[in-house]
Amino acid sequence: MLKLIFFLLLAANAALFAYGKGYLGSYGGNEHEPARLKNQQNADKLHIISADQANSAMAAAAPPPPVPRDEPAATGCLEVGNFVLADARRFEERVAPLELGDRQVRKNLPGQEISSYIVHIPPQGSKEAADKKAAELRGLGVSNYFIMNESSALRWGISLGVFRTEAAAQTQLAALVKQGVHSAKVAPRYTGSKQLLYQFRDISADTKSRLEKIAARFPDQETRACSK
Repeated sequence: MLKLIFFLLLAANAALFAYGKGYLGSYGGNEHEPARLKNQQNADKLHIISADQANSAMAAAAPPPPVPRDEPAATGCLEVGNFVLADARRFEERVAPLELGDRQVRKNLPGQEISSYIVHIPPQGSKEAADKKAAELRGLGVSNYFIMNESSALRWGISLGVFRTEAAAQTQLAALVKQGVHSAKVAPRYTGSKQLLYQFRDISADTKSRLEKIAARFPDQETRACSK
């Protein structure tokens, strides 16, 4: 019995010794805190700051917000044309991917195309003068002529034939010159047609450049500032 008591006391003393040396840890969690703080690096530089100071420091360290990109500046209005109908359709197909909506306007313009060629003596100014010239033609053996008395730029001129091609008209003129007719000329005759032009308003510099590249594929067309 005495041996048992002896060993219990010995164990208790050993446990107290180990606890005092810190071998068994700390139950309170702060018995050895001064020593731990002492062993930290730069412990003397630690400072307690307020919540406002912390927020200011975080804001200063945050990266700056991205700068918004400016929208392309509008360059006004670009005009392309004049197109005949077939070319206009091809042009519209190429422009469609730009999705310009109501910024794209198509306009119909009166156009002219040559329908035939006329061999004629220019207007004589009056019916009497035209009749006199006709008499001269008859004297030269020319019988195929017609005095133009309609309201036109050729009124009181004399037609010597209308031909579908310029070559045929020039052949007729050469024959008349051989007969002694030296005042006759060849001129084209026009018929009305429809031509189209396109206006593109409120477009950016990039859109303007893309439109000009598309228009360049139509060598007969030109680009220009919009007319009023």
